[in-house]
Amino acid sequence: MLSKYLYGVFLFALFGCFAESQETTSHPIHNFFFFNSPGDFNRNIFYRNKLEFSFQSGWQPINIPFVYNFATGSTYTTWPLHYTLEPNILSVRWTIDNIGWWGILRGSTDYTFSGSYVDIPRGPETRYFAFLFGIRRNFIRPNWRMVPYFDAHGGVGNINAKGPDGVLYAQGQDLTFTLVNGGGIRYNFNPRFSVESGATYQHISNFYLSQPKYYDYGINVWGSMVGFNIRIGKAKPLVQ
Repeated sequence: MLSKYLYGVFLFALFGCFAESQETTSHPIHNFFFFNSPGDFNRNIFYRNKLEFSFQSGWQPINIPFVYNFATGSTYTTWPLHYTLEPNILSVRWTIDNIGWWGILRGSTDYTFSGSYVDIPRGPETRYFAFLFGIRRNFIRPNWRMVPYFDAHGGVGNINAKGPDGVLYAQGQDLTFTLVNGGGIRYNFNPRFSVESGATYQHISNFYLSQPKYYDYGINVWGSMVGFNIRIGKAKPLVQ
């Protein structure tokens, strides 16, 4: 499972950062959580028109009802057929503004363009491909290495649906739509490299297009997600 390897990379990277801070300063704990800068070093990481490459992998074994049932009027329930998804997402992330706003809302906003391959180790279907567009809000405190975030994505994809083969509660057609919502913590090593870990909810369904021939049961799961980010292009001149 790819996400297990990414968890290992995530922990190893954090340990390496902590070990380095012990060698270079008399305040290792402070340097682990904060940048040592007279200004806000995060302005060198989050700034308008920055591009970065992102890879994320997850494990989503927990089946729940569709979280937006209050808006659709659907039955707020889970189905007897349970799924486990392992999403793997390649993204280009575009920061559209500089750090702004105030209080706990202080931060920056990213647009994300992604391609996703989802392995399905539990469920009648075996794989899912999708193209996603999303938005992320980073909640940034001055000189903090750890940056909380929340993001939301939507897209269209293809699944090898087994409902037409007679599998009860399986998906009714190959063409499907997906929603991906999540949040977590991003840890910045420097202006180029960062890692992140969090929790993500994913919904997959065909938006009732297969009905009345095949009922649109959909997939609703959530679980953990880890990833790493690398800046694309040259660094911005340092801002202090």
